[in-house]
Amino acid sequence: MSSLKEQIRDIEKEEIIKALKGCDWVMAKAARQLGITERMIGYKIKKYGIRKEEVSEADRG
Repeated sequence: MSSLKEQIRDIEKEEIIKALKGCDWVMAKAARQLGITERMIGYKIKKYGIRKEEVSEADRG
């Protein structure tokens, strides 16, 4: 069983990926949709290692 902190991290990462996909990977639009700043979404993308190529490959496989 994962900790609450890990569960929150996973949910946050999933929501960021979903927003990015829905906004064609335009960070500014995704940030507005999530109610955070562009700077914050950039930080979180880096923190979670979110990469468009990896997400697209995961969708296909």
